[in-house]
Amino acid sequence: MHEEGGIRKLTDLLVASYREHPRIIKRDAGQQVSLSAVAEILPALRALVFAGFFGKKRLKNDSLEFYVGELLEEVSHSLQKQICRALRHIPAGREARPGAPGAPGAEDKGPAPLNETALAQEAAGITYAFLERLPQVRDLLATDVDAAFDGDPAAFDSDEIILAYPGVYAIMVNRLAHELYLLRAPFIPRMMTEHAHSLTGIDIHPGARIGHHFFIDHGTGIVIGETTEIGNYVKIYQGVTLGALSTRGGHLLNGVKRHPTIEDHVTIYSGASILGGGTRIGEGVVIGSNAFITRSVPDKTRVSVKNPELQFMDDKETQAVELRQEPFWGYEI
Repeated sequence: MHEEGGIRKLTDLLVASYREHPRIIKRDAGQQVSLSAVAEILPALRALVFAGFFGKKRLKNDSLEFYVGELLEEVSHSLQKQICRALRHIPAGREARPGAPGAPGAEDKGPAPLNETALAQEAAGITYAFLERLPQVRDLLATDVDAAFDGDPAAFDSDEIILAYPGVYAIMVNRLAHELYLLRAPFIPRMMTEHAHSLTGIDIHPGARIGHHFFIDHGTGIVIGETTEIGNYVKIYQGVTLGALSTRGGHLLNGVKRHPTIEDHVTIYSGASILGGGTRIGEGVVIGSNAFITRSVPDKTRVSVKNPELQFMDDKETQAVELRQEPFWGYEI
């Protein structure tokens, strides 16, 4: 196998494969969006959002402006470069963001003609508009931290929540990515949220619209789809899916509302699945663990799975003892 002839044969096989599947080979990777570069931008954004908690410590009033300005310059330079690269991949005749009006039926005419000056100007505009929205993102994240402290009796203080809670990190990345998504930056919003997904196990599409005071408790295994709409004061536990009923239509469903709407003051316990673009969970609803919901639920309703029967075998008496549980709405660890 290590002989020259064996390596040459393997080389020929792979090169033939590259020719057969040209979509999954990148010949000029120098202008490709860098996943590592996008991932490296997130700590700087985190340091801007939660100043003093991450990045430079001991912030002083007389140096705060210099520190913030330096970080903004760093983020602006790196992000603009990646956005410019992303814009190169927009096919002629399509909008920048998948799902934009007119995009599903647009003919793919290949990459749009490149105008370096125009690309740089567009990337600079998107970058500036995004950074301009950071104060509003911080306003929302402040409510999320409050919601976590109010909703979790195990929380010591807000510092612990910011430093240690994976749900807060996932929400932070999503709120940042959502702004880039709204600004029609290709690729990068999804790369940001998937990076957070890999770290936290929480999968929130950047297109999801999420209100203030949002709390994810524990979080692992949560999935929130692109067209989900979530109101204010919503609390979600681990393993919850806010998904689509069917994706058999494939890319023809791009831009169609496929995921549910969750109104204000809703609590969704672990393992629940809520599916469908026409599904509305009304204000003040409580969804019990492991519920499977594909139709709308009226306001102020409690939904639970019918109580299961648990069977215990007594090894000494070798007889079954049945126990029917009372309704169980939540828990804490």
